[in-house]
Amino acid sequence: MAPARPLRIIHCFRSPVGGIFRHVRDLVEEHSAQGHEVGILCDSSTGGAYEDALFEALRPNLALGLMRLPIRRAITPGDFIALYQSYKHIKSLQPDVLHGHGAKGGVMARFIGSTLRVNRYCVARLYSPHGGSLHYNRSSLTGQAVLRLERFLERFCDQLVFVCDYERRTYEDRVGLPQVASRVIYNGIRDSEFEAIQSVQNAADFLYIGMMRDLKGPDVFIDAFEKAEQLAGRPLSALMVGDGPDKERYRTMLKSRRLSDRITMHDAMPAPRAFALADIVVVPSRAEAMPYIVLEALAAEKPLIATKVGGIPEVLGPENAALARPGDAEDLARLMADARTQADWSERHMPRPASFQRRFSASSMATAMIELYDELTCSGNSKLS
Repeated sequence: MAPARPLRIIHCFRSPVGGIFRHVRDLVEEHSAQGHEVGILCDSSTGGAYEDALFEALRPNLALGLMRLPIRRAITPGDFIALYQSYKHIKSLQPDVLHGHGAKGGVMARFIGSTLRVNRYCVARLYSPHGGSLHYNRSSLTGQAVLRLERFLERFCDQLVFVCDYERRTYEDRVGLPQVASRVIYNGIRDSEFEAIQSVQNAADFLYIGMMRDLKGPDVFIDAFEKAEQLAGRPLSALMVGDGPDKERYRTMLKSRRLSDRITMHDAMPAPRAFALADIVVVPSRAEAMPYIVLEALAAEKPLIATKVGGIPEVLGPENAALARPGDAEDLARLMADARTQADWSERHMPRPASFQRRFSASSMATAMIELYDELTCSGNSKLS
């Protein structure tokens, strides 16, 4: 059902890289096309030329504009300055919906939205963890503090939105059963992305594409590549594409292990372009929610090896033999060697795009999200009044 009127929606998140940024861009484009007014608030200290170009392409869809200011990953005194500046900016835009993504984005959207509500302004406050705080557990003092903060922040939220069932279950296990309404809305990709991408001549064997940080497993990828060469009995080749805080450390790893001639590193680039440069996509993450790169690779009909984390088994199937144990370079290497040496490996293990296109489409995601927004705003059932 279409909203009674166009909505004014602002997305808050920290770093404009990776899956959260992709998720927000898709929602912005879909909702702008439906006639809603959308804006973004995010960090100014992360991202590079590639992300700047993405913002420029997105600007025509940002009727409420783009605000970027320093937002650090760790909790710092500067957070209070960022909150105050963000509050003034968002108040001037009079949004109907504040949707926070990731830990820092969630804090900003819920606190700012709640401050507006104290002043009798009607705004819906939503939070999508996208992993974030859920990567912590109660075995450490830091984890206990972060997860207790998540529980405390529930009182400032109208709806939790999870991008996969795994994320919902993890939240329940680590934070507790939600004390506010919650819903699962799967990540989705555009219909135009469901098109096979052929590898170029002399393509690399393997591709890692994503954030260059340990959580995403680039170091596991490097370890597994070495072991896969031994199992395959011949030299292999790989590309590592992306930006992030640990990139130079991985570059040093390649040099120290004399792998730089067989594993080359590139800055971030569009996934379709990277897919054409290699035959097999590897997602070696230690933890995930619902990574877009898995959906993108399968839609492009690229063979995929991934770790059994997050929502990935919800896409491939929990018993799929293309799933490796997280953090286990030997298990990942075994799959990499099999995929490169067994001619029918992809045919036996990869799902057909048509089997998940409807469930994981951007249009379905955006429609479900806008229906939720409308339910929560004063233009819908007046649940905030």
